[in-house]
Amino acid sequence: MANIVILGSGGFGLSLAIAAVGTGRHSVTVWSKFQQEIDDIISKGEHVQKLPGVSVPSEIRLTSDISCIEGCDMLIFGIPSSFLRPVAKLAKPYVTKDMIVVNSGKGIEEGSLKLLSQVIEEELGTDKLVVLSGPSHAEEVARSIPTTMVAASNNKYAAKYVQEQLGSSNLRIYLNDDVKGCELGGALKNIIALCCGICVGMGYGDNTKAALMTRGIHEIARLGKAAGANPLTFSGLTGIGDLIVTCTSVHSRNARAGKLIGEGIPPEEAVRRVGTVEGYCCCHTAYELAKKLGIEMPITEQLNEVLFNGGDAKEALNKLMSRPMIYEHEELETV
Repeated sequence: MANIVILGSGGFGLSLAIAAVGTGRHSVTVWSKFQQEIDDIISKGEHVQKLPGVSVPSEIRLTSDISCIEGCDMLIFGIPSSFLRPVAKLAKPYVTKDMIVVNSGKGIEEGSLKLLSQVIEEELGTDKLVVLSGPSHAEEVARSIPTTMVAASNNKYAAKYVQEQLGSSNLRIYLNDDVKGCELGGALKNIIALCCGICVGMGYGDNTKAALMTRGIHEIARLGKAAGANPLTFSGLTGIGDLIVTCTSVHSRNARAGKLIGEGIPPEEAVRRVGTVEGYCCCHTAYELAKKLGIEMPITEQLNEVLFNGGDAKEALNKLMSRPMIYEHEELETV
């Protein structure tokens, strides 16, 4: 039996808590900085905004007291990228060297351009850090719909521990030692999902979406390789797997926000309507990281223009389609 603490009471944090309690083996606590959010979940028995219709088991302890971390075996961060570092600082006094620390968030930190695992390592100094990623919408994990994920770590013991403790008949977890690749795939696919949503909003069809997804994973792998990741990782669950589910699912906030943008809603308003849209922030950080590494990412570049520089979505697509004709696997190819 493991004592598990999950920081973040959003959809994915709660879905992991429900999955962990469902194994019948663990004590699970979910923390939120916002007492009102905790009170609402307790009073209504569910998270109405993030997981409507999904009951939160009474066995899950809900709290706004960060000291709940003390003495736990596994600490899971389910925090949006923009809030991760402040929460890690809050957690630090209670984290010990024996704890398995897990990051389930997806993104790149604004300014530093660091991966979220690097932010946690920097703040906590842990050597037992695991990245948990893959095609796993919270709405389906919480309902015990068969799901596969990847536990990636440089520490084989830590990754195996997460696999054994969180794995079940409905949640199959694979191991991987390419932390950068798994984390970049999970972060960058949100950019492509936003683009797919925009194209749907503009009235384009499956051909366009398939082109964006296929060229998108190539663009992601190119950046990943330059950052030191294994290109093969992007053909797996945290690459093409996560890309497929985020670009095509009705649960995808990135695709929903993109659709609104394609219909003519200003990007900031579209994000406000949908809620947390990780691809919105990640687009800018990925664009900056690509420039830093000297990598061409034309899809990301055009989305950055649309989101932050007033660019027109139809014109952005035209620019992608009118790029020079090349071999599909040419080193500097784009779309």
